[in-house]
Amino acid sequence: MAASTALAPDTPAHTVDAFHRGRFWLVQPRQGHRAGMDAMMLAAAVPSAFSGKLADFGAGAGAAALAVLSRCPEVQAVLVERSAEMAAFAAATLAHPGNAHLGGRASALKADVTLAGRARTEAGLADNSFDFVIMNPPFNATEDRSTPNALRREAHVAEDGLFERWIRSAAAVVKPRGGLAVIARPEQLVAILDAVEGRFGDAEMLCVHPRPDAAAIRIVVRAVLGARGKLSIRPPLTLHGPSGNGPTERTEMINNGLASLFGD
Repeated sequence: MAASTALAPDTPAHTVDAFHRGRFWLVQPRQGHRAGMDAMMLAAAVPSAFSGKLADFGAGAGAAALAVLSRCPEVQAVLVERSAEMAAFAAATLAHPGNAHLGGRASALKADVTLAGRARTEAGLADNSFDFVIMNPPFNATEDRSTPNALRREAHVAEDGLFERWIRSAAAVVKPRGGLAVIARPEQLVAILDAVEGRFGDAEMLCVHPRPDAAAIRIVVRAVLGARGKLSIRPPLTLHGPSGNGPTERTEMINNGLASLFGD
């Protein structure tokens, strides 16, 4: 499933950045949305023993999907991205020589994950075709459009009903008992749980705090299609110690693909 598409000569300025201590590389825009800890935490929500086919909804340049591939050797991934420009970056990431050991297990797909029914299937997202879906939807409210950069704005500004549409599509494309993992802001928990209701169960939530004495800045929700168990709240991840100087050991392990977020 290797991608061979390279960036066009007039592609905006970009960087090539190492992740997982050089175990994979990301080709990403210099001024648009850039991957960081959010993508690593989302990837770490996938169990270390997972094997199967994974879809990364809103993949951007591919950081989360490649982080899963780096940690889980039996996984194949499809990087699903609506933006033509970011899909080109994802394809360039897969074509990068530093990812040759991973590229054969991944492909980039330009598609809108909010499509439904036949339109979604025709876009390349067939029903019951994945074992796990991860997603990093836009975080910001629609009224927050302060950034002038189009790629950054598209990646960060949420639309009304976004979680319902994204999670509806995840429920369609994932196989029975398949997994879902979502990273978002704490205030979006209700929207996520509403969208999960009746579709996914055995949900687990983990809060991410910048320091032990600070409020959570992210939540990660994981669930199983067709399961009936209730929501459980797992021990939180604290990114930095009390002084805020330097990441905790657990943060470093997750950021470098050496540990899973939920301990499995």
